[in-house]
Amino acid sequence: MNIEIGSYEAKTKLPELLRGIQAGNRYTITLRGEAVAHLVPAKGSQNWDAAAAVDDMLSFMQAHKSGSGIDLKVLIDEGRA
Repeated sequence: MNIEIGSYEAKTKLPELLRGIQAGNRYTITLRGEAVAHLVPAKGSQNWDAAAAVDDMLSFMQAHKSGSGIDLKVLIDEGRA
């Protein structure tokens, strides 16, 4: 589960957030309503949740849909110059 939390609250409740990380939670830290950091389990952690990763990727893809009329072949070729 991804939970948004303000930077001041994250600073004052860090031990509680770390326990939440151990329980499988993920946090997005915001500053004046804008996401500035993600607090997630370290790599190799036993609490890694593949379903949450898929949900995050699907959410990202929905929020960042590619525009129509973009020619991917042209973009690929530009990168090869």
